[in-house]
Amino acid sequence: MHQNGRIAKQGDRLLKMPGTLDRGPVEFKSHIAEQAGEIMAIATRDVVSAPPTQSILAAVEQMTKCGFRRLPITDAGTGTLRGIITSGDIINFMGGGDKYKLVEVRHNGNLIAAVNEPVRSIMTQQVETLHTDARIRDAIDVIVSKKIGGLPVVDKDGILAGIVTERDVLGVLAAEHSALRVEDAMSSDLRVTAPDFPIASVTRDLTRHHFRRLPVVSDDVLYGIVTATDIMRYLGSREAFSRMTTGNVAEVTGLPVRTLVAGELFTTTPEKTINEAAREMLTRNIGALPVIEDSRLIGLVTEFDLVREFAGG
Repeated sequence: MHQNGRIAKQGDRLLKMPGTLDRGPVEFKSHIAEQAGEIMAIATRDVVSAPPTQSILAAVEQMTKCGFRRLPITDAGTGTLRGIITSGDIINFMGGGDKYKLVEVRHNGNLIAAVNEPVRSIMTQQVETLHTDARIRDAIDVIVSKKIGGLPVVDKDGILAGIVTERDVLGVLAAEHSALRVEDAMSSDLRVTAPDFPIASVTRDLTRHHFRRLPVVSDDVLYGIVTATDIMRYLGSREAFSRMTTGNVAEVTGLPVRTLVAGELFTTTPEKTINEAAREMLTRNIGALPVIEDSRLIGLVTEFDLVREFAGG
């Protein structure tokens, strides 16, 4: 616990340190509102969904296989939207928050038993949605004000017709030239974790602070980034189960977070334009870029940050 506090303070020190560049104010007024169009023009129409009776594990496996962060839950017969499950719900369930009670209380810590519960047990039921006649500006307003990464689109009868995400919106907004730089959009006061911290610590931090990712820092050096999707994928790929002997959730969540940090790490610099950062994220299909200056981590810029700035702050 003491070490966790030390690492968090280390992160504050790292990320609050001023850079060498002049960070004068930049004024920019977006004109995207003038380009508003029907939401179905950018929404994914052929939406993969799951019924409320599907097991949690089957839903997570489906999300992992398809590379989704979220999965709408619909009635099998009518297609009526009943809820949504996100990577955030999964890490909450694995020990981050109130949904962990399903594992801890009902199944006495047995993760193998808990993942066979129906997905309705942990899905979010009060879902923010858009209607098929909504405009792109409507999606931007909800994403920015509610900090939601994906919105199901329903018709007048509540039947799922599509889904629109931050990335879909960013693809439209990024066509609008901006004078803003990454340093104007990035967050510079972030909580971080360390490679040897347990996965359980990360799930709690992500859930408690409503984060989707944490930079992983070791000795003042950026080691990588761990996301809610990484943790979900760990469960959905069944790799987690290969490490279990008793079935207890602690066998999975007690492992160091370095277990989940893999692959190439893409970064950006503070002087890059937000258009350049957006193109990087869209091309590489990633949701965030650590911001590096003089070999130091000074911030993090995310899809949400860019949508907000393109849309006018």
